Amino acid sequence: MSIILPGETDLYAITDERLSLGRSLEEVARELLGAGIRILQYREKKMHDGEMLEKCRLLRRITREYDACFIVDDHVDIALLSHADGVHVGQNDIPLYDVRTLVGSVMVVGVSTHEPEQAKAAFRDGADYIGVGPIYATKTKEDVVSPVGLSYLDWVKANIDMPFVCIGGIKAHNIHDVVEHGAQCCALVSEFVSAPNIGEAVQKVRKAMHS
Repeated sequence: MSIILPGETDLYAITDERLSLGRSLEEVARELLGAGIRILQYREKKMHDGEMLEKCRLLRRITREYDACFIVDDHVDIALLSHADGVHVGQNDIPLYDVRTLVGSVMVVGVSTHEPEQAKAAFRDGADYIGVGPIYATKTKEDVVSPVGLSYLDWVKANIDMPFVCIGGIKAHNIHDVVEHGAQCCALVSEFVSAPNIGEAVQKVRKAMHS
């Protein structure tokens, strides 16, 4: 089991079966991990819990094969039952303090943040990392907040001493701008899972990120 935090790897992939061009979750996961993705988050907003648990147990087995970190979005119970490495929660999900009570110190807990006060609270309350975004407009998530832009990233880089991952509308064509503002790890969804060739997409994004 690998506990890998943003900053210890450059790319963080998030699943979305609606955008995966009809490919199975297993196929997408194996292509992502085979391309060198070290953190994989399972995120599905509209699925029955039983089916979600089955899929997370599958991803747990696959990520172990590739020595990658497996994160479950929102669902603390499913993260625990599938023996995930961590859980990621939003501002309207179970509060960080209560999540930590459930998962203890052995599981990574990430928290989405959109403004300085949220980042300060996550740092104070013991998150392992924060999500910073959405940097740009995104359509992969419903009820998403307005883009925070690069100014919030600048603030986090200057004021918050903890790992963070940038997310929201990040693509190969704009990822270098995000890096120039201090990002060491970026999360992508459609740029990867909607690509005809996922391995080539990961390579293209990584090249743009480090150019």
